[in-house]
Amino acid sequence: MKLRKLLACIVITMPFLASAEAPTDRQMMFADTLQMGKPYSKDPHVIKFDGRYLMYFSLPPHSWNGTEGWRIGIAESHDLINWNRIGMITPDPTQDSEAKGLCAPCALVKDGKVHLFYQTYGNGRLDAICHATSTDGITFVRDASNPIFHPEKAGWTCGRAIDAEVAYYKGKYFLYFATRDPEFKIQKLGVAVADGNTDFSRDSWTLAFDESILYPELPWEGECIEAPSIYVRDGKMWMFYAGAYNNAPQQIGVAVSTDGIHFKRMSDTPFKPVGKPGEWNSSESGHPHLFCDSDGRTYLFYQGNNDNGKTWLLTNEEVLWNPDGTPRLK
Repeated sequence: MKLRKLLACIVITMPFLASAEAPTDRQMMFADTLQMGKPYSKDPHVIKFDGRYLMYFSLPPHSWNGTEGWRIGIAESHDLINWNRIGMITPDPTQDSEAKGLCAPCALVKDGKVHLFYQTYGNGRLDAICHATSTDGITFVRDASNPIFHPEKAGWTCGRAIDAEVAYYKGKYFLYFATRDPEFKIQKLGVAVADGNTDFSRDSWTLAFDESILYPELPWEGECIEAPSIYVRDGKMWMFYAGAYNNAPQQIGVAVSTDGIHFKRMSDTPFKPVGKPGEWNSSESGHPHLFCDSDGRTYLFYQGNNDNGKTWLLTNEEVLWNPDGTPRLK
């Protein structure tokens, strides 16, 4: 029974997508089916650890009655295309902050351990960022200081923190997060920092800039910027972010910074737009993660669907870099 549950995931094949434009034969199309009885996985984040790729992603409850909570799935791959689910992180009912659910993982490897950052779910304005560690990438120990971060309420934020992204840059760790305005309507980004020798616990973090570093301004961004993903290249921080709320449609943009705080958009149009009518991602191309492999090749992981969120699939596309240093999709 346990083995059957661990393998209860699918690599979406062309017959499943018969109603949509089929992907190329070697395109990754992954979704877990155990939780909902249909393909449903969101918020991918990938690392390479112990000779294989590990992908952390959000899984919904078995039902929508609010009693089980979101959780985090773990999948393994050796080629970035074919994935098998090998584990799951469930909410800890003894920790009030995450008892209702956890999701939107971010992972990095430091000192031989996997450090996982994730958000609590279901607490509204009180949702915050938590931290856990693992020596095998599958079994995690919670940080005793959880939750490790949320911004103090101010004129620009309601105090919420979700969609964590932690990146090392110029001797510091930057923790990017999404929050909302005091009216809980507009989603935007903030950032905190910690010293390079941090253990990532609560006392490590201070707000780097006491206002939003990126907020929706362009028509396609609607009322939301969230899910920041950072890639450091040639001394610059490249941020891949999601604009607009889910299925509005959400699309992916890119911004760049030389200090980790002030970001400039690369373009007024999406870097990865929503698919055309009939394509698998015609409802959304969202929640990006930029993964750099050990050979230096980079891949954009993201979520999508063509049924307004009844299902959610995960995929990746290779990102190439132009002579002027800007990214483009292969």
